[in-house]
Amino acid sequence: MKETDYAGWFRRSTPYISAHRGKTFVVFLGGDALAHPNLIHIVHDLALLHVLGVRLVLVHGARPQLDARLPAIEKKNGRRITQATEMSVIGGVLGELRMQLEALFSTGLPNTPLHNVDICVSSGNFVMARPLGIVDGIDHLCTGVFRSLKLQRVTRLLDTESIVLIPPHGYSPSGQAFNLVAEDLAAEVSVALQADKLIILDDRACLENAEGERLSSVTPTYLEKELETFGEAGRTRLKALAFAVREGVTKGHLLSFEEDGALLKELFKADGVGTQVVKEQTNSIREANLADVSGIVEIIRPLEESGVLVRRSRDRLEREISNFLVAEIDGVVVGCCAVYAGEDMAELACVVVHQHFRNGGSGIGSGLLLAAERSAKTMGATALFALTTGAQDWFLDQGFLEADVDSLPKSKQSLYNWQRGSKVMTKALH
Repeated sequence: MKETDYAGWFRRSTPYISAHRGKTFVVFLGGDALAHPNLIHIVHDLALLHVLGVRLVLVHGARPQLDARLPAIEKKNGRRITQATEMSVIGGVLGELRMQLEALFSTGLPNTPLHNVDICVSSGNFVMARPLGIVDGIDHLCTGVFRSLKLQRVTRLLDTESIVLIPPHGYSPSGQAFNLVAEDLAAEVSVALQADKLIILDDRACLENAEGERLSSVTPTYLEKELETFGEAGRTRLKALAFAVREGVTKGHLLSFEEDGALLKELFKADGVGTQVVKEQTNSIREANLADVSGIVEIIRPLEESGVLVRRSRDRLEREISNFLVAEIDGVVVGCCAVYAGEDMAELACVVVHQHFRNGGSGIGSGLLLAAERSAKTMGATALFALTTGAQDWFLDQGFLEADVDSLPKSKQSLYNWQRGSKVMTKALH
């Protein structure tokens, strides 16, 4: 990365550094991630988040390690049927993985900028569990499910700037140990902590649409519709993300444990590199102010340069900022539109969504349109019109109709650019 590129990236990441400070992130590291060579870089990035003030809870898995040590163990619907005699082996494997992670987080982190940072990793009997019991006529024995989290203990450790490490096992009040599904545990822990994020590291970099394009943002409903297209491990992880977000976790993230720096790119870039899971209709849409001008410029400039939008100077944007609405995610502008009062018709202009948020059911464009319609009604308009050279299909999908130039307000007809040849789209406001 060039020095100028680095400086620009660092400046753009500043809002995220502030936004993430003091927030609680639950990070899931599966056994596959723990066995990958990139684990050392993931630990360095987690240490950096810790130094930046993020409260971290790590939940780890052990599926491939347990498969290697207990190859004959019986499974039903993806869950192990755990014999009591096997718990000692499971405990040994989990202990080895715990030692591996604690060693990587030990004081020093050699050959990194954090070599003088002292990071405390704390683990313990924080999870209470109960037996899964008999399912489809089969007793799952020492396989259990989450019951509760010793919340005060975990919170106290986070308050003392410890990273909390939670392995996939839990205990009953009588002291019986249970083997738990790690992904389910991560989701339950994130809900119990009312975490700001559940981050699951997977062998996939992101989710994709039918054309192979990255989906930067999806909803739990979208995930649930797509579950059958994934394998057993993938379904378990996606179900965990959907469950956590539905139960109150602010946002879920799926990203690669194989890509160096994926965690930082996802958290400190507006477009990220993975796929985030957000609640339906959670994008913030509001009236724009002068502080939003730079963000608007950044998302409309590529379309102006390509000729899709008519160029607006920064001075003009500042003068007309009261006409703009913006959509933001994590405090960053990812969409905008402008509404100008007319006679009986208001003009909808400059409808733009950041290129990385145009797929996956984010609803940013339609949300901006709804807000624009409300704004136009308050102006006394009974209809909206828009001029477009390439987005007529989207406008048709949103209930607009194609019309003639003669249908425009008289003042707009006289300004119509016949050389540009924009399509006229209109929509009645009911």
